[in-house]
Amino acid sequence: MEHRITLNAIAHIRSSFPEKFGIPRQGGLADTRGNIVFEPEYRDVQAFRGLEEYSHIWLVWEFSETLGRQWSPTVRPPRLGGNIRKGVFATRSPFRPNPIGLSCVRLEKVELDTPEGPVLHVLGADLLDGTPILDIKPYLPHVDSHPEAAGGFADRVKEYGLEVDFPRELGAEVTEEERRIICQLLAQDPRPSYQQDPARVYGMRYADLEVKFTVNHETVHVVKIIRSMPD
Repeated sequence: MEHRITLNAIAHIRSSFPEKFGIPRQGGLADTRGNIVFEPEYRDVQAFRGLEEYSHIWLVWEFSETLGRQWSPTVRPPRLGGNIRKGVFATRSPFRPNPIGLSCVRLEKVELDTPEGPVLHVLGADLLDGTPILDIKPYLPHVDSHPEAAGGFADRVKEYGLEVDFPRELGAEVTEEERRIICQLLAQDPRPSYQQDPARVYGMRYADLEVKFTVNHETVHVVKIIRSMPD
């Protein structure tokens, strides 16, 4: 007998990623900031009592961009070049039977008294702006950390740590924090592994910035920064 489960979004995240391209493939890979704003029925400050004692939390969230899409028992992980199939349960693909994601982020601050109720300020978020949050749980290092664990095929994939060429004249267009985060994001090489054209100019949006770049061998070259004008 099929068992139906109803999940309600308890919050949404406000992040600097208006689109998927450029989002870190895992949480904690870049110092990206995010604010978690709760729905009115979950703003009781008693629900947050003691949360400030933790340095990290788990975010359980919904792959809202894949809702309604058919899941597949096998997927092509981009880090394997997009031409090798693995079982969906051996990956973190969004195309799952239930579109649920899991991210570990640093909890910078719990702000209880805001016009929108309690707000959590987090660091290292890898979520699209507006992503629904289904639950929040504390990260427990004595049980959640397993340095000896085997990482499957992910351990055999090349670690990306590209050099980033960010010209001085373009650096004047951004703040020092924006520059640092952009370099962190680009160093991970946001391109699919099968795209290797050194002449191609890619565009990545971060906050109100559009970053144009090329990749040649092991170096990312930032070629243009465009900041959107406020409406």
